[in-house]
Amino acid sequence: MYLSFIWHFHQPIYRHPETGKFLLPWVNYHTTKNYWQMLKLVETYEFPCAINLVPCLLEQMEDYAQNRAEDPFFDSLLKTPEKLRAEDLSRWRRFFPGMVEEKSTAVAQKKVLNSFFSPLLEPEKKTRDELLHLRQKIFQEIFGYFSALKNKNLLEITLTPYYHPLLPLLIDLGLARNEAPELPDFSYPEDADWHLREARLYFERLFGFCPQGVWPSEGAVSAASCQRIKNAGFNLAFTDEHLLWQSLDHRPDPLLLYQPYECSGLKILFRDRELSDLIGFEYHRWPADQAVADFFRRLEVKASKSSEEAILTIILDGENPWGAYQNNGLDFLRKLFEQLKSQQRFLPITPSQYLMSHHAYNRLNLVAGTWMSSFFKWVGHPEKVRTWKRLAEVRQRRAFSRYLAVAEGSDWFWWAGETQEPEFDQLFSSYLNLADREGGR
Repeated sequence: MYLSFIWHFHQPIYRHPETGKFLLPWVNYHTTKNYWQMLKLVETYEFPCAINLVPCLLEQMEDYAQNRAEDPFFDSLLKTPEKLRAEDLSRWRRFFPGMVEEKSTAVAQKKVLNSFFSPLLEPEKKTRDELLHLRQKIFQEIFGYFSALKNKNLLEITLTPYYHPLLPLLIDLGLARNEAPELPDFSYPEDADWHLREARLYFERLFGFCPQGVWPSEGAVSAASCQRIKNAGFNLAFTDEHLLWQSLDHRPDPLLLYQPYECSGLKILFRDRELSDLIGFEYHRWPADQAVADFFRRLEVKASKSSEEAILTIILDGENPWGAYQNNGLDFLRKLFEQLKSQQRFLPITPSQYLMSHHAYNRLNLVAGTWMSSFFKWVGHPEKVRTWKRLAEVRQRRAFSRYLAVAEGSDWFWWAGETQEPEFDQLFSSYLNLADREGGR
């Protein structure tokens, strides 16, 4: 059996459109803590996989790499301890509460700074100045790191539409009306085309090539979105297995799951929900040895019900799970990669490498949905519906703009009505207001 891991790297736009300030520190944090760590593990274990990159994450990483990012949180880590103010400590206390109980502000500052780095880098053994230099080095080299691993055939790079929108709902929000009857009319397929086209152009500028594969934002697909992904020049997309069972009107069956399909001329691979979600949400509760043993036990059962040429696809976040694991996930990931590389039955492979030699595709009339099956997470709350109405009102009276493209991102709808953090609504409102005020700029 072939085994394909796809790690999804994503953060929404945290840069305020008027002040230019980064309201949340997560692009900075995850780049040195988790994105670099995943690349280093791929290189160390020569473990072929795919990493999915979202353009709006990469453009913010570029801001940090080129020292354009104005980040008040990280500015507090650049200050000498005697210049720290109460507002700096307040920021640390909000995001890293356990580290600010130190009586010494210098010690607290160093602990917060340490937390920005993977344990692979042993930050506690380095001075503050050494860590700041290391951080800048990672940012300056990480784009080349992606390219180098791709050139070694260890990494396939895939992408997501530019600002992480739900493509099916941009094309026709009515698809989700059975879950939220109060949703407004919203149908702008040309916006979906822009997010795909702009992502393609951005990757060509940044990396010198355009990926073949697309992880649609939140795995959200429909027959219409598949057609537009194909028309934009991409050959492959991924989504969740539950949409396969809905589309086939069939109970789960490994023989049907672990093979490629085709919709509107676009090749599709479906993620194994059980294994993906165990890594993403459950195994952090287990000792690493037990978690990896359980993974292999389940893998063996699945393989026994599949053909030797089957491909099992695992897709999950490449940054968010590791903070819940011991040692930032290193113990689990090392054991997992080591054991997968040491045996013969399961062959790690990138999706495109597999598809080069496996050409039998079953055509599929794909049911619309997401990696969570339905669109409920993005529409099923009064505040989410209100957010869609605000977007629809501006889109109806104003020409499309980049400001509006940011406001179409899925994250604002995910968090609407579900978070106490004010920044998400601040950012959405700021971009939407500028789209309304300045029109099609």
